[in-house]
Amino acid sequence: MLSLRRVEPEDSDRLFTWRNLPHVAVHQYTDHEITRPEHDAWFARAIADPRRVYWIIQDGGEPIGLANLVDIDQQNSKCAWAFYLGASDLRGKGIGSWVELKVLDYVFLELKLNKLCCEVLTSNPGVVRMHKRFGFQEEGLLRQHVRKGGQFLDAHLLGLLRDDYLPQRDALVTMLRERGVQTE
Repeated sequence: MLSLRRVEPEDSDRLFTWRNLPHVAVHQYTDHEITRPEHDAWFARAIADPRRVYWIIQDGGEPIGLANLVDIDQQNSKCAWAFYLGASDLRGKGIGSWVELKVLDYVFLELKLNKLCCEVLTSNPGVVRMHKRFGFQEEGLLRQHVRKGGQFLDAHLLGLLRDDYLPQRDALVTMLRERGVQTE
């Protein structure tokens, strides 16, 4: 059974490890091994900032990944989000789709924001396709936005509006159920 719970101080070590895993780091904007002091400073800012929300993704109570909202802007009714799974063998099992549905519901049904944004490196086309299945629209391309491995990479700018999400929500739930993804 998949679930989300808020990040707690005890999660810092786990997140430090996950952030430096090669299959996670390859899709992050940083291109170096994150040091402990660097992580500790990030973690302290992350859990103290009211414009951010961090969840641990769990499967049967076991931590398997992280989902987050950043730049929550009530005045402009928008925020951005991202997620990753800590174990590479979890990809392709519908967990990302479950997380996406839960985050979209939180943003549009609980926070009642108007827009959710994300940036995805062009080297991660599977995540771009997943976001588009949920109704995200391509809003731009940040050319040579990040330097990784000595090369500049582009990043997709994607956005989803509340008015586009709500009418399609039931169809998305049905699609996920048909694919065997839990939706509760």
